[in-house]
Amino acid sequence: MAVSVDTVYQRVLAILNKEQRGYVTPQEFNLFANQAQKDLFEQYFYDINQFGRVPGNDTEYSDMLTLLNEKINIFEATAQPTRPGLFFVPSADQYRLGTVIYKNTTTNSFGVSTTENIEAERINANEFLYINASPLTKPKNIRPAFVSNSNGIRVYGDSEITDVTEVEFNYIKKPVKVEWKYQMVFGEALYDSTESVNFELHPSEETELVIKILELAGLLIKDINLYQVMNQEEQETIQQEKA
Repeated sequence: MAVSVDTVYQRVLAILNKEQRGYVTPQEFNLFANQAQKDLFEQYFYDINQFGRVPGNDTEYSDMLTLLNEKINIFEATAQPTRPGLFFVPSADQYRLGTVIYKNTTTNSFGVSTTENIEAERINANEFLYINASPLTKPKNIRPAFVSNSNGIRVYGDSEITDVTEVEFNYIKKPVKVEWKYQMVFGEALYDSTESVNFELHPSEETELVIKILELAGLLIKDINLYQVMNQEEQETIQQEKA
């Protein structure tokens, strides 16, 4: 599930060459490629918010909310905290925190232990004092809660949970940095498939990546016509998706 960085680059070069509009170097392409991937990736979350407010449809392959979730699922990851108490998601590639899971272990009268994964409720730090003050609303092991800030995450059950083995995080990771690598052979840059890094986006995004990169290339080579044509293509695609 990836888009070939070489396929996208060759399509970009072919279109530029056909129109005699100039040339994009590998270094320039890599910059444009990562910007295009970032733009498409971040747009998913805005689109999900929009399509989540309108009724879906029963068509198996054309419900937009289902398609968007399929694209984002590629970036879902799971991790355990690495330090006790004030938990921290141990991943530099974290983009958005998802579900915080508490592994509640209980032992019955026969001495048999069972573990149940329970989703913790996110609460604000200023809400915690009020929620924790009432026996009816305070967190329990069967109804855990967590508070998140820039320093880390605190999880509460019957008391504050500090054991790293009892907590698990689901999160959305950032796309990897795209890179079209090459070896110079007789003065020509030849594609190096072993060192290159492909786009992590869904295969259906290949055409949109080409359009976005050409749009950026139009600005680089100061070809306003190319920029306008690619921007129009992009807007038509967006209109089709949201119609």
